[in-house]
Amino acid sequence: MAGSGEDRSGPRARLTALLTDAAVKAIGASGARAAGLYMRSSTPGVLRMAALAGLPGALFRPWWRVHVDRRFPVADAYRLGVQVVLPNATETMRRYPQFAAALPFPIGSIYVPVAGAAGTFGVLTVLRPATPEAAEVLPARDRLAQLAEELGAAVRPLEADDPALVWDEDPVCVAPPATRPAAVRVGRFRWDPAADLATGDDTLRVLLGLAPDELPGGARDLVRTLAKDDAHRLLELLRETADGGSSPDGPLYVRTADGAALRVELWTPSRVEGIVLDAGSVADAAADQLPQGMFSLDRLGRIVHANPSAARLLGEPRARFLGRPLWEGVPWLGQPAFEDHLRAALLAPDPVHFHVRRPPPAERDDATGAERGPDEPFRPGDGDWLAVSVHPGADVVTCTVTRSTGRADAAVVPAVRSPVTEVAEAGAAAASPAYRPIVLALALSEAVTARQVSAVVMQELLPAFGGRRLALYLLQERHLYLAWESGFPPGFLAPFQGVGLDARLPGVETLTTGQPLFFDSMQQLATAYPGIPLDAAEGARAFLPLIASGRPVGSCILGFDRAHSFSTEERTVLTALAGVIAHAMEKAQRYETEAALARGLQRALLPRRLSVHPRLEAAGRYLPGTQGMDVGGDWYDVVEAGDGVALVIGDVQGHGVQAAATMGQLRSAVRAFALDDRPPDEVLGGTNRLLIDLDPGQFASCCYVRLDPATGVARFVRAGHPPPLLRHPDGRTQVLDLPGGVVLGVDAHADYPVSELSMAPGALLALYTDGLVERPGGDIDDGITALRLALAKAGAPPPRPAGRWLAGVADRLTAAARHAVDRPDDIALLLACRRGGTGGTG
Repeated sequence: MAGSGEDRSGPRARLTALLTDAAVKAIGASGARAAGLYMRSSTPGVLRMAALAGLPGALFRPWWRVHVDRRFPVADAYRLGVQVVLPNATETMRRYPQFAAALPFPIGSIYVPVAGAAGTFGVLTVLRPATPEAAEVLPARDRLAQLAEELGAAVRPLEADDPALVWDEDPVCVAPPATRPAAVRVGRFRWDPAADLATGDDTLRVLLGLAPDELPGGARDLVRTLAKDDAHRLLELLRETADGGSSPDGPLYVRTADGAALRVELWTPSRVEGIVLDAGSVADAAADQLPQGMFSLDRLGRIVHANPSAARLLGEPRARFLGRPLWEGVPWLGQPAFEDHLRAALLAPDPVHFHVRRPPPAERDDATGAERGPDEPFRPGDGDWLAVSVHPGADVVTCTVTRSTGRADAAVVPAVRSPVTEVAEAGAAAASPAYRPIVLALALSEAVTARQVSAVVMQELLPAFGGRRLALYLLQERHLYLAWESGFPPGFLAPFQGVGLDARLPGVETLTTGQPLFFDSMQQLATAYPGIPLDAAEGARAFLPLIASGRPVGSCILGFDRAHSFSTEERTVLTALAGVIAHAMEKAQRYETEAALARGLQRALLPRRLSVHPRLEAAGRYLPGTQGMDVGGDWYDVVEAGDGVALVIGDVQGHGVQAAATMGQLRSAVRAFALDDRPPDEVLGGTNRLLIDLDPGQFASCCYVRLDPATGVARFVRAGHPPPLLRHPDGRTQVLDLPGGVVLGVDAHADYPVSELSMAPGALLALYTDGLVERPGGDIDDGITALRLALAKAGAPPPRPAGRWLAGVADRLTAAARHAVDRPDDIALLLACRRGGTGGTG
């Protein structure tokens, strides 16, 4: 279902309509402020937001993509197929601290999986007002479950055309059901005087009663359509605006041929642009007379009304920003501090108040590319402070703006930055501390080891708060051990290594009490803990407890070179960040423990040495993945089978302890069947049924070869495994594209056809797993071709048996993979060379 076509009646358009309709209905069914639908994407393990109702999509870009393994409620709902109900922020923080830190607002939320014919393909989610008890949310949850069931049934016919049913595009954003008559409609037009060409948007056509494909044409056509009696005056105004390069002093009120009252405002950057809107209600007219700036946004972030005072204070003409998203119409407001407040007003019930500094005109012009005329009437002074209040509403968010003297601790707008659509990528430059949990949570989602987590914390935490020192301690057997430090004098932290939980130290007590400790100066720290060693004469310190799921993980120390007064906002954000770090560290410790267990298990299960035969040499290699720490389920083996040998290679889907354990069970089963010299198809058939009976929730590929070294007859069976390679004695190397069956563990009645060929003396057979030939974004056939060419360069075996020669070939074939630092999969390789005489070792 991915793509970007314009087909309005095809499968994608029908899917889009179903998703947006369900999101809109979900708001009404649950009393929510916003609703969305996540769907699986073509990227394995990644969910993408497909539809969003009631919120500006660009403002919520950091949540467009969610990995199914993250500790987020939408990921749990999809991965586990369960409904997740979070009635309030307290419950959200308890169960999903990273998510709560990313959206720190007093809201509740519900997540319901959506299933099609082939299982869960998405999650329906709503953000709603918080309630004290979960029981109050259950009726809304039941209505959402019914909606999800109806959506799943409606989507099933589309699965017949596209069973994958994935979404790889940006979300489709729609307005929620209106609770009152529609707000003022704003249409936009542009006139190019040189070409005498006027163009307009869809809203303009609606206001003027034009057909969707009907355009005004030139200036005369435009003014005749706009103004029945004032066409001549409007045409003159258009030309004067184009010639003079400045906007008119005020709006022009006109009537169309059918009597509709409209208001026209003009603006000239390089071409003449204008807006056309309903003449307005009495309330709108009254707001225009207020000295206080006032503007309104709809639920998608578009500016639907602004009085002249707001335009003057914001430093932009109304004709530029009315009808546009806020971050396009007033680009300098597209910065994290304002975005955080706007998100709060869209989601929470209480108004928010803050101060911003309006950048000087030159900064705004340079950043936005606006070309202002010399007589631009809305030119403000340099660096004026504005007091802004944002008032939530069901249909619109109302903002008031007044001049202010400003304060040193006010939210300062930095030099104009990119629009909000780049907020996820520009997080490191964010000025607002409240934005840091989002950035840190996103950055930590890719960290696997404790060292990686520590590195991310240092990169994100120190620049955000102006700190110069960082230390992370982890708890092991009731003692704290240093995991990472930066900025402290050499050797200063050595005396604190391994301190017990009974020591009276702030790094210990913050963990045992669960309370963060903040010291604005080193004198405060020395007074609270007499005799404690100090690493500097001045500075400030924050000691944060790392506690995850109620269990102590360690302590974080943040140091400043100068005295620093921690504001209430900073204390709150740092405490939330500590929860994010703690959960990341807990995950990393659990991951490392499991990885060590899995590696040990796999080392024990892989053969220490391969079975030998007088006329066969064999060499095997196993390489764990280098991206992350999980081991996989790849294995190889050489087993005596009657008067011949069995060559085996396999790959269990997945990683970790479960994959390694399943691999061990399959290797044992294949060995047992091979030692009994069963026919190759019976070996894989019996192993397949065993895996299904074990029901580990995994499947495996396998290639099994029964070789008679004396005659060279080889009998092959494959179960979803990459094809073997054969190098003939004359140097010809080919891919053995042999028939095969499905992977093991899927179909209890699967057949595995047997193929037979002869290996001449000196021939070399290569069996491998897909990790050796597959790369993200690459074609596996290209990888197989590259391996075939590398095998062709191996040369002929020496005349006398030489096991070291074959081992050298195995090392050369795996050399590139061995040095790769970002290889996600593990690798197994098994080489077998048929000798012409007797003797030798394998």
